[in-house]
Amino acid sequence: MKLKNMLQEKCGGDLRNKTNEEIYFALLEVVQEMAKEKEKNVGKKKLYYISAEFLIGKLLSNNLINLGIYDEVKEILEENGKNISEIEEVEPEPSLGNGGLGRLAACFLDSIATLGLNGDGIGLNYHYGLFRQVFENRLQTEQPNPWIEEKSWLTKTDVTYDVKFKNATVTSRLYDIDVTGFNNKTNKLHLFDIESIDESIVEDGITFDKDDIAKNLTLFLYPDDGDEAGQLLRIYQQYFMVSNGARLILDECEEKGCNLYDLPDYAVIQINDTHPTMVIPELIRLLMERGMEMDDAIDVVSRTCAYTNHTILAEALEKWPIHYLKKVVPQLMPIIEVLDDKVRRKFDNEAVYIIDKDERVHMAHIDIHYGFSVNGVASLHTDILKDNELNHFYQIYPEKFNNKTNGITFRRWLLHSNHKLADLITSLIGDGYKKDAMELEKLAAFVEDENVLKQILDIKYENKKALKDYLKRTQNLDINENAIFDIQIKRLHEYKRQQMNALYLIHKYLEIKNGKKPSTPITAIFGAKAAPAYVIAQDIIHMILCLQEIINNDPEVSPYLNVVMVENYNVTNAEKLIPACDISEQISLASKEASGTGNMKFMLNGAVTLGTEDGANVEIHELVGDSNIYIFGDDSETVINRYASWSYVARHYYENDGDIRAAIDFITSDAMLAVGSREHLERLKNELINKDWFMTLPDFRAYVEAKERAYADYEDRFAWAKKMLINISKAGYFSSDRTIEEYNRDIWHLEQ
Repeated sequence: MKLKNMLQEKCGGDLRNKTNEEIYFALLEVVQEMAKEKEKNVGKKKLYYISAEFLIGKLLSNNLINLGIYDEVKEILEENGKNISEIEEVEPEPSLGNGGLGRLAACFLDSIATLGLNGDGIGLNYHYGLFRQVFENRLQTEQPNPWIEEKSWLTKTDVTYDVKFKNATVTSRLYDIDVTGFNNKTNKLHLFDIESIDESIVEDGITFDKDDIAKNLTLFLYPDDGDEAGQLLRIYQQYFMVSNGARLILDECEEKGCNLYDLPDYAVIQINDTHPTMVIPELIRLLMERGMEMDDAIDVVSRTCAYTNHTILAEALEKWPIHYLKKVVPQLMPIIEVLDDKVRRKFDNEAVYIIDKDERVHMAHIDIHYGFSVNGVASLHTDILKDNELNHFYQIYPEKFNNKTNGITFRRWLLHSNHKLADLITSLIGDGYKKDAMELEKLAAFVEDENVLKQILDIKYENKKALKDYLKRTQNLDINENAIFDIQIKRLHEYKRQQMNALYLIHKYLEIKNGKKPSTPITAIFGAKAAPAYVIAQDIIHMILCLQEIINNDPEVSPYLNVVMVENYNVTNAEKLIPACDISEQISLASKEASGTGNMKFMLNGAVTLGTEDGANVEIHELVGDSNIYIFGDDSETVINRYASWSYVARHYYENDGDIRAAIDFITSDAMLAVGSREHLERLKNELINKDWFMTLPDFRAYVEAKERAYADYEDRFAWAKKMLINISKAGYFSSDRTIEEYNRDIWHLEQ
């Protein structure tokens, strides 16, 4: 009754007469007030998790679940003729992240609060995010993605700092978002903005003056770095984030009695990939500014900072030219030069120097030398770091290297995203799993229970119908709920190999045209954005959209095969797609996907993984066994050796495999050119024949075979339901609560 009265009071009257918008804003206020009542963490030592992105998704329902009031609110709304799902749709999704890196950071903050640990996130308050993806003429176009409203989850604070660059001084403003743990304390996501931001400078999609730092600094996540101005803007953003963050950290620690020499007793800083690396030299600079000798400052910072490596790809192992850093943050260069000199005095190996012979600063090298921990995010990934990519460093600092396999907040990806499945699980094993995900293992007791298996199949079907309705309503897309839903949703990048999936669809299309029809229809669903500078990735989107047009409009083929690319893929879409998925595509080139977390969300919701032995697929495979996953393709050792020997020639596969040749030739067929752009399609075809850097073609035949095997197995519905149940039962290991417990045990050492 108290909650009902609160809600009516905030709405200013009878809920029945209020709009969904009015009720949403009332709920927002209720949640914020209840979150503030939660005991704040006040332990001596605090974690500061610094990340360029936090893909937090919509917050209303997640917060209602974590506060323990979701069911009561849902009931109150239903009594008054209101639907909580419709109210959720009012909320704009925060444009604070893009891919797995950002979603992981959001999951981690949730788990840190849930476990009652003293830890806050630090990032930037992007006004337009990466971009809103719009398809025009079967090509991706980019539009701003605004989300900040007069009333939002952001709370403006009184904290401001002056941040000095070489040619400008700007004033920051701190905004906070409450992060409420499941039945536990409330932490903060600290987001810094610039006081002089000017959204009006954006014109013609996402084009803006990259040189006007005072107006553009927090407009976009990962602004296009295809030119010098874009790269400099990245450095401006990164320094702005860490300079503000470093000062906030020191201020909070001094407030608690820290004398700065004992900073590691008060703070631990987790550097999420290399974007926040400059926090190390900046902290050293600030400590020296406050009276500390340089050697002491270096020692203090080296015992405070820890580094997470998320990928071996070059774009995440940033290397900034010295002259760029001197243009933006000349005050850091003398410190970076000292840090490099200390390394050179100790080690006679160019591979571990911070500044290379081309006058570039290797950010990851700073993190490794001057942090106390280096972790990978899946067992295979960590082994690759130790044995290959960072082996020179592993030889020097074996004690620093450790693995922390990623995880997900299963409460969001099950309790919030898949109510029906969560209710079934609760009826079978109780609700202990909501706090301890390993209790999901109890579901194994029902693997031969036909009644349970039937219920799992029924729930999957209902979720497929719900997705069908959602896509029709939001994007006017038609899908068949009786088809196999084969889904690949992840950032579009060549190493994730959406192009291999698309080549399979061409292969399947040609088979159907030749009379070989599948017994169950197949719907292939994609969701992905491509960074504006990734030309080939944009070409792949174009190919998929062309195939969607051709296949779905072919009366011979469309009853058996459909292709759908969801526009503007985000967390909201993911929450609808993942519960409806039958087959989860995790087909990155072995050795390239550090972990993946989509694979975990899918298995939790009863999808079966089709994937390479890459990232966390390795651990999923170990947990569920050979019969409950479809693994194909070359292993990481083969791939690494092939790169090392430069032995891969894509054209050999094109010339010697008729199916590959037919699929690739179709890219520039008359049918494709009739609906698509010759420039984009020819460039992609040439890329696959003459380069194929991420080795699509060697795995193609194995991929086809594995996919066909999965489709055949799907026909036996109860056998497939067993695979689903086993995957759900083994998903508990991938809880981010477990990951965070390991971070705390091995790295952070916070009070619990």
